Amino acid sequence: MRATDLGRLVLLSAIWGSSFIFIRLAVPSLGPVALVEARVLIASVSLLIYAAITRQALELRQRWRQYLFLGAVGTAIPFVLISAAELSLSASLAAILNATSPLFGAIVAAVWIRDPLTIRKASGLAIGFLGVAILAGWSHLALSTVVLLSIGASLLGALCYGLSSVYTKARVKNAPPLGMAAGSQLFASLVLFPLTPFALPDAWPPRTALLSTLALGFACTALAYLIYFRLIVNIGPVKALTVTFLVPIFGILWGRLFIGEPITLSTLAACAVILAGTALVTGLPLRLPRKDPRSTTEPGI
Repeated sequence: MRATDLGRLVLLSAIWGSSFIFIRLAVPSLGPVALVEARVLIASVSLLIYAAITRQALELRQRWRQYLFLGAVGTAIPFVLISAAELSLSASLAAILNATSPLFGAIVAAVWIRDPLTIRKASGLAIGFLGVAILAGWSHLALSTVVLLSIGASLLGALCYGLSSVYTKARVKNAPPLGMAAGSQLFASLVLFPLTPFALPDAWPPRTALLSTLALGFACTALAYLIYFRLIVNIGPVKALTVTFLVPIFGILWGRLFIGEPITLSTLAACAVILAGTALVTGLPLRLPRKDPRSTTEPGI
C-alpha cells in the first residue's frame, strides 16, 4: 500500500470516527430525522456539484431504483437509527456497535446470495456478538429499557449497512462509484423529506449543533465518500474494509478528547472482541503476513 493511500485510510477512519461525536452534539437539539435530513441534503448537493464540475456520469435515470434502495436502507434508515440511539448512548459505544456491520453482512449474504457460512465466519459471528454482550453488560451506562432499545437501534442500523452492502454486490453491477454516493444521498433526502416537517425542533438549534451538522454533511459524508471510493479504486474493497477496524478506535479517542467520555477496560475489551470477530468474518488476517525474502514488494496492509 502506498503512503498516500495509507494516509487516506487513516484520514477516512478519523473522519468517520468523528461522525459519532458530531451526532452526539447535534441530535439532542435537532432530533434524529431533522439532523439526518440536513446531513444527507448537504452531502447530496455537494456531491452533485462535484460531479457537475468534474463531468462524471452518475446514471441517475438508469439506476434510480438501485440508488433508492441504497438511499433508504443503506443511508436514511441507519442514519436515523444511530442518531436516535445516540440520544442515550455515548459516541464511543455507538462507534463500537457500528463495527458489527460486517457481521450482519455475513449473515445476510449467507441467506440471500448463498455465500457459505464457513466455520471461520461462524466463529467470527459468535466472537463478535460476544463482544456486543460484553459492551452491553459491562458498560458504564446503567442498563435500562431506553439504553437497551438504543443498543438495539444501533445494531439494527448495522444490519441495514450489512444488507445494503450485500445488495450492492448482488444487484448494483458496474455502477459509477460517485453515482452510488451522490444517488444514495439524494434519494435518502427524498425519503426523509415527507417526515421532516413533523420532526423540526421547537427552537433554533445552538451554534454547536449547527456546526456539527455542517461537519456531518460536508466532511463525514460527502468528503468521506469521495475518499472511500478512491480507496476502493486504488487498493481494492478488501483492504479498504480495514477502515472498519480503525473507526471505533478513533470514535473512542475523539469521544475522550473532545467531549470527555470515559474509556473503561470493559469498553476496550468489548471493542477488541468485536473487531477480532469482524476480522474472522471478513477474512482479513489478524496479523501481517511474513515478508517473502525473495520478493521485492512490501506485503499489503
